[in-house]
Amino acid sequence: MTDSTSLTSHESGNLGDLPDSARRVALLLREQGHAKPVVMLPETGKTSAEAAAGLGCSVAQIAKSILFRRRDDDAPVLVIASGVNRVDEKKVAARVGAIGRADAKFVREKTGYAIGGVCPIGHATPPVTLIDADLLALDSLWAAAGHPHAVFNLSPQELVALTGAPVADVALREPA
Repeated sequence: MTDSTSLTSHESGNLGDLPDSARRVALLLREQGHAKPVVMLPETGKTSAEAAAGLGCSVAQIAKSILFRRRDDDAPVLVIASGVNRVDEKKVAARVGAIGRADAKFVREKTGYAIGGVCPIGHATPPVTLIDADLLALDSLWAAAGHPHAVFNLSPQELVALTGAPVADVALREPA
């Protein structure tokens, strides 16, 4: 378990020391009535494993945000998946239309966040969003808060409420 003194919580209302993108997320979360603070990790949380190690939680509890580009209209497609799952692009495409990979420039333009810090909410261009059904089996999740070192805690039900997104089977399942 991580020593909680190594994490920086911003629940007191002093958001001035947060990076701009994380401050924007913290304010948006407040506006949405989300009471839990944005937490700054001492090390990067760019990967699910790094974030989980920094938080002392399981990799499954990391709600990773993966952005795709819908081919027919260039719309952003956000999949919020459990940190242990790979996203099955065929399952996503069956729900939203043909998709392709999104490069760093597309991610920044469409979300307003850098890769590794893409938050489930507050995007520059509202994405088509799907939530990995496997996340609903967990009690507690951690999601990026607009910066590779910033995260916030929420329940799966709060994730659904904040995003308004449908829950879907998007995980790649290996044949048995």
